Amino acid sequence: MVNKKWRFIHLYRASGGSRHLIHKVLKLDPHLTYLYKWSFVEWQKNFSLSEHQVNRIVQALKSRPLIKQIMSDSKCYNILTIFDSNYPVQLRFIPDPPLVLYTKGNLSLLEHCPSISVIGTRYPSTHARSVMHRLLTPLLKKKWLIVSGMALGIDGYAHEMSLHHGSSTIAVLGSGFHYIYPKQHQELFQEISRYHLVVTEYPPNTPPKKFHFPERNRIISGLSFATLVVEAKEKSGSLITVDQALEQGREVMAVPGSILQSTSNGCNRLIQDGAKLVQSDQDIKEEWLLSGANWRQIICKS
Repeated sequence: MVNKKWRFIHLYRASGGSRHLIHKVLKLDPHLTYLYKWSFVEWQKNFSLSEHQVNRIVQALKSRPLIKQIMSDSKCYNILTIFDSNYPVQLRFIPDPPLVLYTKGNLSLLEHCPSISVIGTRYPSTHARSVMHRLLTPLLKKKWLIVSGMALGIDGYAHEMSLHHGSSTIAVLGSGFHYIYPKQHQELFQEISRYHLVVTEYPPNTPPKKFHFPERNRIISGLSFATLVVEAKEKSGSLITVDQALEQGREVMAVPGSILQSTSNGCNRLIQDGAKLVQSDQDIKEEWLLSGANWRQIICKS
């Protein structure tokens, strides 16, 4: 592969996306000049890899079918690496940023302001839609962008509301584009990728795996100035996104709920721990006015 970008993507695919190994390789060879020149023994010695790991990487770096697949993927999708000038600046400086992003849709949405991440349980209460309509409709009418994970429940509602109101949305996947999960959201994926934006750090032929979803959550929180939790149980995966948002210096907001409802326990606990209590769209707008200055300076064009 000719330039550094494609050598980097090849390494990413050959290493199985191991960010730890890729950072070690870049430290030793920043321009990837020796990527195709290292011997089996040099790979093993330089990076303390097992025989099995070295075999897998060396074979992948020599694989013509893999190279053809990478080139084919580049024709179907926009592939961004952390070295590219159009890599989203809001992700570049988070802890453990994604090194490669596969995108489908409107890349300009990565610069859209304001944006907010909306997350919550896959099994929402009967009141969830009403709550979301009350909180989000005024924002969507003002063309706020919503980022979410295209999961069942709250995520799906958030994307659907954006589409309904003609506002913008970004979906962040825990799989590659050839394995849309959940399958019930195939049509939603098609609509978002056609008119909005879908992002994933996983190559197109990567099926969903359990660990992918908590891993992708750092991208959901990283793409917005704040994360809003609508409903979440006390041991919900949504709270992983909250932890990542806090680590990234993002704001966290939560919708309070009944103490008799299990899907409110996580949100109520977040509020006890200091998350902003949200009862109306005005609460969200106030947080944007108070804490969005740095975000506007970095991301917003106007």
